[in-house]
Amino acid sequence: MSDWRKMSKDELERQFSPSRWSHRMSADDVIRAHVAAVRSGTEKARSITQTLLDVPYGDGDGEKLDVYVPSSSSPDVPLVIYFHGGYWQFLSKDESGFLAVPLVQKGVVVVAVGYSIAPKGNMDLMVSQVRRSVVSVIQQYSHISGLYLCGHSAGAHLAAMVLSTDWTQYDISPQIKGAFLVSGIYDLQPILSTYVNEPLKMTEEVALRNSPSHFLSQLKLSSASCDIIVAVAQNDSPEFRKQSEEYFKALESAGLKVSFEDVPNTDHFNIIEQLVDENYYLTKLLLKMMGKS
Repeated sequence: MSDWRKMSKDELERQFSPSRWSHRMSADDVIRAHVAAVRSGTEKARSITQTLLDVPYGDGDGEKLDVYVPSSSSPDVPLVIYFHGGYWQFLSKDESGFLAVPLVQKGVVVVAVGYSIAPKGNMDLMVSQVRRSVVSVIQQYSHISGLYLCGHSAGAHLAAMVLSTDWTQYDISPQIKGAFLVSGIYDLQPILSTYVNEPLKMTEEVALRNSPSHFLSQLKLSSASCDIIVAVAQNDSPEFRKQSEEYFKALESAGLKVSFEDVPNTDHFNIIEQLVDENYYLTKLLLKMMGKS
């Protein structure tokens, strides 16, 4: 496969425009449909579960999270933290509760995290925010049976950065049992010259210090016992697929517990939208990881 460094700017933009690779509908339509799907899934989740909305995890405007709580008060309650996608500049926690629809009825707490998307927030801030959100959740929910992360696209990048945290700088060292990384970006360098970086304004230095692929040794120190699933859509672009394949191989070579899921008949958007459905392959996999299948 060709090296991104040899690609023209136009080709790089195409490779990192997930909406242009869907086989279901046009680029504009697939984005509109995605927003509608995650929004309606979140509305459904809010109508059928107990919720705690806009819970602060820091002092910043965007530093809030939503909690979707099972009605059962079983002591064996796993908790999954979800980091939304949207290229660090789009979407919010307010459309990110859809996966609570099947999970809460199985006795799983779901937390959707908000962070300060660009241009208001920059990459260093967003990574700091998601790390602090995890610390806050653990402090508030110390009784849970296991902590799990799930992230889509930019959110998978943020989840991978959480796994790669040096927790000595924090008051707490989370034991993350599992992580579900869906259609993520793990090396930010290829997007520096693309439209994605216009609101982010990342320099090469910022991109390198926020690329999970550069922190494998720290991930091994911090998250050695974590079960990691790297999932990618059949109709993700070749470069998106390559990001997942290479990150998976690097984790595997580092001796981590990791598996790779190439999800058939999906694109960058419906690979995550379908987590609203209890019978969807990845929903079943996530429940199995948490011992709730």
